[in-house]
Amino acid sequence: MAIDEVTREAFRDHPFSRQTEHRIVRGLREAGALSLSLVAVRDGLVVGHVAFSPVVIGGLEATWWGLGPLSVAPSVQRIGVGSALVRSGLRRLAERAVAGCVVLGDPRYYGRFGFAPREGLVYPGAPSDHFMALVRSGDAPVGEVAFHPAFSLTP
Repeated sequence: MAIDEVTREAFRDHPFSRQTEHRIVRGLREAGALSLSLVAVRDGLVVGHVAFSPVVIGGLEATWWGLGPLSVAPSVQRIGVGSALVRSGLRRLAERAVAGCVVLGDPRYYGRFGFAPREGLVYPGAPSDHFMALVRSGDAPVGEVAFHPAFSLTP
């Protein structure tokens, strides 16, 4: 599958990857929890993918989603493919009345889309500056965030 391949390629040399990102996407899809899946195509080939899936906050289901994994083939990184995927995904979240979105990632990258750490919104084991939220409507909820079990897959 093309998404599997681009995800493996994108995370192959990533210093914080457990090399499970392709399995996360597959697990979300198989569980029916891949709420939004967007691809970037160049010259007929899939060169990027972003996944969005529901999260649980404070033990309660909310109208909040998680962003990730975001994958861009190394040959087309740093030319805006990932940014286009994120922006398109965030627009679609707004269209679907999703109240907010969380992401675990580089604050320098995700900050440009409006993501920022939110006091009281936590993801255990993650550096607090790398776990961020984007509030689309209402207030940011308070509590521990749990991603779908597919995120816990081991290599």
